[in-house]
Amino acid sequence: MDKIHAMQLFVRVAELESFTRAANVLGLPKGSVSRQVQLLENHLGIRLLERTTRRVRLTHDGMIYYERARDLLSNLNELDGLFQHDPASISGRLRIDMPVGVAKYLVLPRLPTFLQQYPGVELELSSSDRQVDPLREGYDCVVRIGTPTDTGLIARPLGTLTVINCASPGYLARFGHPKTPDDLASHAVVHYSLHPGARPPGFAVADTDGVRWVKTGGMLTVNNSETWRAACLAGLGIIQTPRALVREALRDGRLIEILPGDRAAPVLLSLLWPHRRSLSRRVNLFMEWLTGVIKRDIA
Repeated sequence: MDKIHAMQLFVRVAELESFTRAANVLGLPKGSVSRQVQLLENHLGIRLLERTTRRVRLTHDGMIYYERARDLLSNLNELDGLFQHDPASISGRLRIDMPVGVAKYLVLPRLPTFLQQYPGVELELSSSDRQVDPLREGYDCVVRIGTPTDTGLIARPLGTLTVINCASPGYLARFGHPKTPDDLASHAVVHYSLHPGARPPGFAVADTDGVRWVKTGGMLTVNNSETWRAACLAGLGIIQTPRALVREALRDGRLIEILPGDRAAPVLLSLLWPHRRSLSRRVNLFMEWLTGVIKRDIA
């Protein structure tokens, strides 16, 4: 059995959900396609496809194998064009994860430039506030806010994000401008926590000894960064957030910075990827592009 050939046939059957359609597209007898896929299943010792009279579906194991096989075949195709300098020769899938705010405000506005330059790249962008596991979940690289703690990942610092305190004009018109952090005891702060039931100890202020936590008012805690900003825009309270993620709202007056002399410490932004002997050309190109984009906008 030619394992690579059988893998190519399996991927095409999985995508078309039919042995017949796959055979027609490939110009091969249906029996030959079916036999090669069955040999591949026997070799792996698992069932990749559920066959019915109407369609073919991936099993759970088949889905996992399909994702890895498609990436492997993309890498093989890229290897054929390794010494070609035409951007069109760069192809294959990229799986990236980054925080919602970083994706929305820093990356997506400039992403069309990258995809136009490399039209053969298929980008799968995950944006969530939870920390994904790049190794277990199959991500090529991830962007993280905060000090990296993953020992199994290589980290490239992208810079630091300035963290500011801000509120909406409507909130400040109702409750006034706090003059010092101690004034926050009578103000509402919208808290952010990824973990239900957990709440930050208060309002963070950087000082010479590290972080000083100031007790505040406020009855709202959220676990999503976009909800956090939306709550502030709606006048529900004060937030501490990276300035780069609210730059437009500050510029057009929807948010106003407060207590500029009592900010939290800047936070590190990093690009991380799994330890591997080598990264594909498309991953390296994307990481270099992403580094340039974020370093221009970070502040």
